[in-house]
Amino acid sequence: MAHAEIDLEAEYNNRARVPDHGVHIAGWQRDAAAYRDTARCELDLAYGPGERNRLDLFYPEGGDAGGPIVLFIHGGYWQALDKSTASHLARGANKRGLTVAMPSYSLAPAVSLPAIVSEIEAAAEFVQQRTGRPLVASGHSAGGHLSACLMARPDTAPERRIRAAMPISGLFDLVPLVPTSINAALKLTEQEARRLSPLEWPAPARGRLVAVVGGAESSEFLRQSRTIVDEWGKAGVTTRLHEIPGAHHFDVIAGLAEPNDILVDLLVELSSNAS
Repeated sequence: MAHAEIDLEAEYNNRARVPDHGVHIAGWQRDAAAYRDTARCELDLAYGPGERNRLDLFYPEGGDAGGPIVLFIHGGYWQALDKSTASHLARGANKRGLTVAMPSYSLAPAVSLPAIVSEIEAAAEFVQQRTGRPLVASGHSAGGHLSACLMARPDTAPERRIRAAMPISGLFDLVPLVPTSINAALKLTEQEARRLSPLEWPAPARGRLVAVVGGAESSEFLRQSRTIVDEWGKAGVTTRLHEIPGAHHFDVIAGLAEPNDILVDLLVELSSNAS
């Protein structure tokens, strides 16, 4: 995958690309706290021994229909944010009858990226064991990478496999991050970046993937989503690219809070085929 003659710092530094990103993040925190105050939820369930190995479960008001659980993984380039910035994004799915699990995870540079992947695997196992349900994996940015990792992991018992994922503005080829400022905390070598890139792994042979990306995102973010749709589609996954016109990296997820938004429609559709 060639990255020559591309300004990778400009392509991947989303905070620089969206100068008012702080307004968006403050809005997430406000809306998330308000939703936790009113939602049917269980907060801070421990899925592992780490301080940040906690997840929240958000339930539909009238109970769900016994279908899959949506596992939503927050972004922040594996080095920022936590589940408390994303609670409101469960609202749309909850209103449509889906239960949503949202984990936090340890961050770089305190832990390595392989350790973060392992923690998210533990979170997924915890939810599956606790509920006995299949999962639809979703996530934003770094969380999109982690959701693809969950679907692609080859050594999972068949009953624990995740057959459906909806990464939003995900990262599936980590090699272009190596020369950027984003790698200061991650400390990835090119070899490690390849080893942690879902596009370098054997693609799943079945399942469903919807890669969501904002139309106003950088050409590299658009490439990342298009490439996983193409490559996994060739391998046998039913794939779809959904581009949100005009959306940038920080407002691309907003629709998850609204029950009638296309993003929630897509989650409902994936859930109906996730087993």
